[in-house]
Amino acid sequence: MRRTPSGRAWLDRLPGIVREIEERWELRLGAPFHGGSCSWVAPAAGPDGEPAVLKVTWPHREADGEAPALHAWGSHGAVRLHRWDRERGALLIERCDPGTRLDDSPLPPTERLTIAAGLLRDLWAAPTPPDGRLEHVGMVCAEWADLVQERMIRLQPGYDPGLVALGADLLRKLPATATREVVVHGDFNPGNVLASERRPWLAIDPKPMVGDPAYDPWPLLTQIDDPFEHPDPRPLLRERYALVAEVLGEDPARLMAWAVARGVESALWYADHDEVEDGAELLAEARVLAELAGL
Repeated sequence: MRRTPSGRAWLDRLPGIVREIEERWELRLGAPFHGGSCSWVAPAAGPDGEPAVLKVTWPHREADGEAPALHAWGSHGAVRLHRWDRERGALLIERCDPGTRLDDSPLPPTERLTIAAGLLRDLWAAPTPPDGRLEHVGMVCAEWADLVQERMIRLQPGYDPGLVALGADLLRKLPATATREVVVHGDFNPGNVLASERRPWLAIDPKPMVGDPAYDPWPLLTQIDDPFEHPDPRPLLRERYALVAEVLGEDPARLMAWAVARGVESALWYADHDEVEDGAELLAEARVLAELAGL
């Protein structure tokens, strides 16, 4: 957070925000969790002793929709939202116990994928909030497509121009061809699925939008383990995309197309943050998925 002026300013304000929320909401706070990049998160207990989690987030675009999405989901597949102070970026949410991350579970990858896909299906079943509460996938991805092209020209990272152009084109076209719209989680990676008592697994930390549900599964399928470590990842990728698509009622080729689009966008983001080699690795993965999807 100290890399930017807004991040440094927020860190300076953060202790005061935490104290103010702690007093106003009558919380008892434990030692903060570690591992996040732009929020302060700690276990909490309210006046009645109920366990919860206090999350105070650096104000930024992706964070604006977290509380509205949690409210829309109504605890069906995601943690409950207890309280929200929009001005201070503070949320009091349900605590997951034991809180084991899905990517740390000893379950086989296919079982973890099935669990997570079922959870995602539950999230998608929620009604979308009124217009304006959440951004739209199509509008955001159109901006990303422009950024992809601008970064490719400005940075000249040496990436395959045809593959980058394909990714930008998909970012523009895929949202417009969706047959339904849902509240997408936006960052559905296995680290954002935690073991819980209320139900076996719950989603946390969304970066939500409204739009094409097929946007969501890419981080899950990429990070449940590394299928690209195999000498030939294509058979495993076909199997896993088919498995997740069946649970979700989606077309596996469409899930792969979104993986290409998001992989290209992420690759150019990495290039813009002086991580060209990481971006090249993402593009190599996107190329394989593009071939599997017949693109």
